[in-house]
Parts: sequence; C-alpha cells; structure tokens
Amino acid sequence: MKAVIDRFEGDYAVVLVGESEVKMDVPRTLLPRGSREGSWLTFDLRLDPEGEKRQREKISKLLDKLKNKERP
Repeated sequence: MKAVIDRFEGDYAVVLVGESEVKMDVPRTLLPRGSREGSWLTFDLRLDPEGEKRQREKISKLLDKLKNKERP
C-alpha cells in the first residue's frame, strides 16, 4: 500500500494512505529516518494468526486466574 507524508503536526506525521487518501496520524518515531513532507511510503497490513492465538491464550489464562481468585 502506498502513502504520502502530507505534513507534520508536533510529534506526528499526517499521512495520506491509499488512492482514497485516508488520513492517518503516525508518530514520527515510527517513520524511516530522513522522512519529510512529500516522502512516499510503502507498507502493508497483514493478519498474524499466530500472534492472535498467543494473545487469546494469554487473555484466557488471565481470566482463569481472576475467576479462581474470586472463589472463597
């Protein structure tokens, strides 16, 4: 996916994403070194099934721990 840095506002860059130019505020710290207004970026968003599985397991364990604490 393509995006362009439109402008900087404080610690954030206003990035216009895709052909429809959806506005997204991105922390400057996440941008590549040398990024400036007018810089073009390429990025992609992908699902991470393994990461999701790990997170669900972590949450399940925390919920079980909380449930067991409430029992007298």
